[in-house]
Amino acid sequence: MAGEPQDDCLFCKIVAKHVPATIVRETETTVAFRDINPQAPTHVLVIPKAHYKDAATLAAAEPALAADILREAQTVADEDKLESYRVVFNTGAGAGQTVFHAHAHVLGGRGLQWPPG
Repeated sequence: MAGEPQDDCLFCKIVAKHVPATIVRETETTVAFRDINPQAPTHVLVIPKAHYKDAATLAAAEPALAADILREAQTVADEDKLESYRVVFNTGAGAGQTVFHAHAHVLGGRGLQWPPG
């Protein structure tokens, strides 16, 4: 069920503290942690504590929670003193989503080219 923790979800396990992560921020509704395979000097994932399979599902069900993720992305960038950064939501396997729990990638600390690849 949307919003409910899923037993087979890696990110739900991180939220529950059953799987370790390098957590950099936590709020009532979100958790932000360092990516284990960073693509930039700053590569932090910001996730909702509630389980939604992707950003589109999250935005449709809980727009305020989607906004929380974007606010936290800004805070992560501010704390890492990034003058510029990129926020990416991969939605679906064809777009590169590998963990089906909505999440934003906050990338910065190096030049980021366009298109991204």
